[in-house]
Amino acid sequence: MTSKEYESNNLIDRLPEHLKQFIKPQDYQDYTPINQAVWRYVMRKNVDYLSQVAHESYLEGLEKTGISIESIPSMYGMNRILKEIGWAAVAVDGFIPPNAFMEFQAYKVLVIASDIRQLENIEYTPAPDIIHEGAGHAPIIANPEYAEYLRRFGEIGCKAISSARDYEIYEAIRLLSILKEAEGVDPKQIEAAEERVDYLQQNAGTPSEMALIRNLHWWTVEYGLIGTVDNPKIYGAGLLSSIGESTWCMTDNVKKLPYNIQAAQQGFDITKPQPQLYVTPDFAYLSEVLEEFANSMALRKGGLEGINKLIDSKSLGTIELSTGLQISGVFTSTITHNGQPVYVQATGKTALAYREKELVGHGTETHAEGYGTALGKLKGINLAIEDMSPKDLQAYSIYEGKHVDLEFEGGIIVSGTIVTGIRNIQGKILVISFKDCTVKHNEEFLFRPEWGTYDMAVGSNIVSAYSGPADYNSFDLINHVPSSQTIKAKRDEHKLQLESLYAQVREAREKQTVIDLTTILNTITKEFTTDWLLTVEILELAHKQKDTVLVEKAMSHLSLVKTQRPQVAHLIQDGISIIEQSL
Repeated sequence: MTSKEYESNNLIDRLPEHLKQFIKPQDYQDYTPINQAVWRYVMRKNVDYLSQVAHESYLEGLEKTGISIESIPSMYGMNRILKEIGWAAVAVDGFIPPNAFMEFQAYKVLVIASDIRQLENIEYTPAPDIIHEGAGHAPIIANPEYAEYLRRFGEIGCKAISSARDYEIYEAIRLLSILKEAEGVDPKQIEAAEERVDYLQQNAGTPSEMALIRNLHWWTVEYGLIGTVDNPKIYGAGLLSSIGESTWCMTDNVKKLPYNIQAAQQGFDITKPQPQLYVTPDFAYLSEVLEEFANSMALRKGGLEGINKLIDSKSLGTIELSTGLQISGVFTSTITHNGQPVYVQATGKTALAYREKELVGHGTETHAEGYGTALGKLKGINLAIEDMSPKDLQAYSIYEGKHVDLEFEGGIIVSGTIVTGIRNIQGKILVISFKDCTVKHNEEFLFRPEWGTYDMAVGSNIVSAYSGPADYNSFDLINHVPSSQTIKAKRDEHKLQLESLYAQVREAREKQTVIDLTTILNTITKEFTTDWLLTVEILELAHKQKDTVLVEKAMSHLSLVKTQRPQVAHLIQDGISIIEQSL
């Protein structure tokens, strides 16, 4: 990405390269006049309705973030204004992997799916779009308490460990959302995609950390209510951006529950209205529940449970030892003793780090074929190696140039000549390197002398385990290729003609130019009989121009469309009501 594609913002500049790979140019010129009309309709309806039911931060945030009712926001403009509240925004293509989405939040960057829903999906789209992201997420982050919750959520969420099945589910949901939003897709394709999502979700097994924390994200950031169960207000972006669900959620058809940690166990279906929603008393309480959940994560618990979660994930992850040494790789096995890991094994490229910085000489080139290490205390010695003073180390022959046989409590025996060691800034030993070394567990060889230098990590226990590497520079992570691409709307001559009519009406409204609205309306009634939104816009101008004949003609056509298309009758009526309220 070049800096020319974005309005200058230091938050974007400092994003790591593995996140920048998801960013795409907004291509503002790709928005059609129909897209702009959809944005304007949704925003006018939202501001009118949400002023009554949304948290007060929403309308305040619209002003602070400079999001216009009249036009789809430009990333350039958004970043200029978001910079004032310490955030930034970037455009992406639809759903991105959950860990990446969370990590963007940790860097205080909103990811905005820059496509916009089709007119047919004006009330709700299962695909993320600029209405959802720009008009839903951005205004609320102007509230400092909520913005910090969002950042902290990203910081914790991006460390959540996924299961091997999670990525399959992500790809399946991404494909389904794309197909449902696209025009002219074979219904059988959608049905097959829905069946695939249902199958994967029903056979996902025990929910992973990522699955659970995504539930919390859904019931707060996306679909959260605030206040009391009897008198809730909306703050979740999914509700703020859906003119259908923002109304539906306030009825008794949707059960309101007090928000708590149990929401992590409640799954969701992105393709359907939610049957229940959770109400937090205030934004500060969201952070309390998040910290409660974080205390249950391997990130804070470590131990055997943590390493097993990483093994099950089959993905790049990190364990941190009690010395602070961090081992990053794809973990494949562990040996246990008395319920504790006494040996861990990573397969393939592995790196060692301390405080998120790769140790010199211990990157993936050195440990290209994997890495295994003994953990715990030495048998019969109550003092852990990491707590030994230089005199203690010498007493136990743990010293440069000495041949030593180290037998650990779990039965791991490391035999070899010590070459050197690496210490942290406080002088604690992190790594001991051996030559002519064998590592055995019972009769099994875990390391042989001909394999080269054996670098043994020092640490009595695993204090943390989390997704991703300790130092992102240790690994080549510029490798994300989604299995499905957003399908652009088809624009034949008929569609281009309709867009031209929308453009003329838009220009007449914005520049107050005089055009023949009657001729345009006649064209609509003859050639675009299913379209309703442009007639609503013509009705608005007719009222402003006090053209009673045109008002009557537009109303007559809208009445006909209501009869022929009852599924959009309420949308037409809402458009008429907004016009009448503004007179």
